[in-house]
Amino acid sequence: MRSVMRIGVSLATALALSACATPPLAPEPAKSVDTAKFYTGRWYEIGRTPMYITNGCVAGSTDYSYDANGQLHQFDACHSNTPEGAQKSIQGPVTILDPGENNKILVHYHVFYGLIPINHTYWIEDHDAAYSWFIFSDPAFKNINIYTRAPRPDPALVQDLTARVKAMGYDTSKLEFPTEFPPGMQ
Repeated sequence: MRSVMRIGVSLATALALSACATPPLAPEPAKSVDTAKFYTGRWYEIGRTPMYITNGCVAGSTDYSYDANGQLHQFDACHSNTPEGAQKSIQGPVTILDPGENNKILVHYHVFYGLIPINHTYWIEDHDAAYSWFIFSDPAFKNINIYTRAPRPDPALVQDLTARVKAMGYDTSKLEFPTEFPPGMQ
């Protein structure tokens, strides 16, 4: 009977402690974003958290553009297994969640021929003044990505950006760097 009570007490204690634990949250973004400099053109994915949807993805990129009505859109793409592999993509309109700061967005992706909406919130955690790189995460700090304007950034920059991610509190051992871009890509 005592061992059953001890197990019950241990289980109750574990449950109480787990209820008190809160999942880690991403740090608040460090800087505001200039929409004209950031949300335009192509960004190349240099590092990321592995996810089911990106298995086998190389040569990843994100493109921002505006439609005729002024709506911002995000187009994410990568190639399967090799830079010459089939392109996989997902896209959707973007809502800036914090106008003025412009560093928190919601992307309304449409999958399966546009029939199924999937919404993802992203925080632009950090970027440089020249808008040549940025780091973003989800608010839960589960997934994080490193992007640059150059498909082949200097390795010292990649090390610096990885160190920045680590300084934010993210476990950088979880990152992968699938940056195989086709030769000649500038």
